[in-house]
Amino acid sequence: MNGNAPWPRDAHVLCIRLDNMGDVLMCTPAMRALREQGARRITLLTSPSGAALAPFMPEVDTVMAYDAAWVKNASQGREADVGAIGRLRALRPDAAVVFTTFSQSPLPAALLCHLAGVPRVLAHCRENPYRLISDWVREVEPQEGIRHEVQRQLDLVATVGARSEDDCMSFRVRERDRASLRDKLHHAGVTETDGWICVHAGATAASRRYPAALMVQALIALRGDGRRILLLGGHEDPALAPALAEGRRWLPGLIDLSDGLTLGELGAALEGAAVVICNNSGPAHIAAAVGAPIVDLYALTNPQHTPWRTDARVLSNDVPCKYCYRSVCPQGHHACLAGVPPGEVAFAARELLGHHPRFQTGPRAVKETISCSL
Repeated sequence: MNGNAPWPRDAHVLCIRLDNMGDVLMCTPAMRALREQGARRITLLTSPSGAALAPFMPEVDTVMAYDAAWVKNASQGREADVGAIGRLRALRPDAAVVFTTFSQSPLPAALLCHLAGVPRVLAHCRENPYRLISDWVREVEPQEGIRHEVQRQLDLVATVGARSEDDCMSFRVRERDRASLRDKLHHAGVTETDGWICVHAGATAASRRYPAALMVQALIALRGDGRRILLLGGHEDPALAPALAEGRRWLPGLIDLSDGLTLGELGAALEGAAVVICNNSGPAHIAAAVGAPIVDLYALTNPQHTPWRTDARVLSNDVPCKYCYRSVCPQGHHACLAGVPPGEVAFAARELLGHHPRFQTGPRAVKETISCSL
């Protein structure tokens, strides 16, 4: 336990992360460390939403989509679980890493690996896993402090000798996605090639959504900046459409691209943004991965998913019930987000615009690469 021997070079490593897209992105630095350690092949076992990231993660060779029985999804029966064991057995990985948050158990995934004949398994685990986990790292969160999710996974793989100097998340934007985004923007009347304000008002959990009416007020406060506002999503919140209808006359430059972009085009839009305004959601992590400045309306449901390695302003209202780890506000008041004034959101966005010389003089036609910074 925690005295794990380094893994051999030239191994086929199975990485397991079975929840959401943002969670998978936060594992990419750890997967890069495994690659740099010498892994000849990396296979990712993940949810269907996580599998959509496959073309954008250079660290990963193969992706297997799997709706696990111990993760919230629409799967039923046992066929998918039995099938996953067979697929893993056919792959014959040399070792597996089970990536989890501290509130998740690695044991179901470890059992899957055990039944598939994977000889070595690395994971955090609170209780003694015995033969299920060969490389056991005792779970010490949250009792001994909570690390950022990226750091947690980097620390995990470091116990078997995998380290990298590059700890930025990966989302590789393809040139064809930039080109198709330009075409869609051109048809929508947008002539700028970057420098816009991107807004994503959605989140899978209702507890992580900034109230739609307040979001629209924040955008109205920003309209004098003279930049295009691209709305990239958020209509899963039923309150967004009426809020937009109410405020649209004050937002003539807003282009609603919700449900109109592929994942690659979404990444290209975020890459070209002068600032991104969003909730704690998958698009926030994509924005961080491409180096965009972020105003993150961060619900105090959990503390370890803030924007990583990019300039950001994290806004929330401190409340006694913070860190509830709930998808719906158990108190019903949503005060950790509803208490953030729209003017504060607009101020944070303008502050970030002022900190980035690339966009201080307005939208530009020349594309530059944003490097990751500490």
